[in-house]
Amino acid sequence: MSAPAVTRRAAVGRLVLRRLGFAVPVVVVVAFGVFLLAAASPFDPVHQYFGVQLYSASAADVARVRAELGLDEPVLAQFWNWVTGVLGGDLGVSRSFRQPVAQVVAERLPWTILLAATGLLLAVLLALVLGTAAAWRQGGWLDRAVTALGHAMEGVPPFVLALLSIAVFSLGLGWLPVAGLTDAGSAVTVGQVVEHLLLPALVLGVSQTPWLVLHVRQSMLTALAEDHVTGARARGLGERVVVLKHALPTALLPFVALLGARIPELVTGAVLVEEVFSWPGLAAAVVTAATAVDYPLLAIITLVATLAVLLGSLLADIAALLLDPRVSVDG
Repeated sequence: MSAPAVTRRAAVGRLVLRRLGFAVPVVVVVAFGVFLLAAASPFDPVHQYFGVQLYSASAADVARVRAELGLDEPVLAQFWNWVTGVLGGDLGVSRSFRQPVAQVVAERLPWTILLAATGLLLAVLLALVLGTAAAWRQGGWLDRAVTALGHAMEGVPPFVLALLSIAVFSLGLGWLPVAGLTDAGSAVTVGQVVEHLLLPALVLGVSQTPWLVLHVRQSMLTALAEDHVTGARARGLGERVVVLKHALPTALLPFVALLGARIPELVTGAVLVEEVFSWPGLAAAVVTAATAVDYPLLAIITLVATLAVLLGSLLADIAALLLDPRVSVDG
C-alpha cells in the first residue's frame, strides 16, 4: 500500500474519532431537548394513555398510572431514568403504543429506510442525468427547461407534490395505488410492496432533485472549463469521452459533499411523504408519540433521525477525503 493511501486511511480514522466525540454531546442535548419540549406540551400523557376511559377512571387509578409511568417525578429525574435505562439496553415502553420502544422502532424503521434509500437513489440518478445533460448542452432548450423547472420546484413542499401525484396518477389515471404498503387484505409480497412504493419514492426523489440537479449543472460547467478537460479536447478526444470520463468525475466530488448536507431534508421529506401515503414507517409513530407526549418513543425516534443526519455527513466527508486529492489530510 502506497504512503498516500496510508495517510488517507489514517486521516479517515481521525475524522471518525472526532465525529464520534462530537456526536455524543449532540445526542445528549437533542434527547434532553425532546424531554423539555414534551414537558412543556399542553397534552397530558395520562389523558392520552386512558383515552375516553379517563372519564370513568377514579382519581386513585389516575394517580397510580401517573406513578407507574414515572410522570410524578421532575423532568430531570425522568430524563435520568431514561438515560440509565438506554445505557443498560432498555429503551423503555411506548405509552402510546403500549409496546416496547425497541419493537415499535424495529417494526417501522426498515420501511422508512426503504423509502428514504429509494427516494435518494432516484434523486441522485435524476440529478446526474439531467444536470450533466443540461451543462453539456448549455443554453439549449433542455438546459433552459431543467434550470427553470429546478428553480421553480425548490420551494414546493413534498406533501404538495404527494397530493398532486395522488390526484394525477392514482385518482385520475388509476395507474398506482393511493396509500398503504399493500392492497387491503393482501399479503406483504415483493410485488405489492414495489407497486405501493413507486409513487411515494418518486415523490420523495423528485422533491430532493431541484437542489441536486442545479448543483450538478453548475459543477459540470465549472469542470468543463478546467485545464485538464481543455487538454482532453485538445488531444482530439470525443466530446462524450471528455464529458463523461474527464468532466463528470471532477463534478462528482462536490456533489458527494452536497448529498451529506441534504440528509436532514431527506429525513423531513420522508416523514411528510410517509404521512400522506400512509406508509408504515416511523412518521405515524412520530405523530402518535407527539400527541401522546410519549417521552421514550419520541426521544428514540428523534435520536434515530439525528444519528442518520450525523452519519450522512460523516460518510460524505469520508468519501470526499478518499476521492478528492485536493482535500487536506492534516488535522
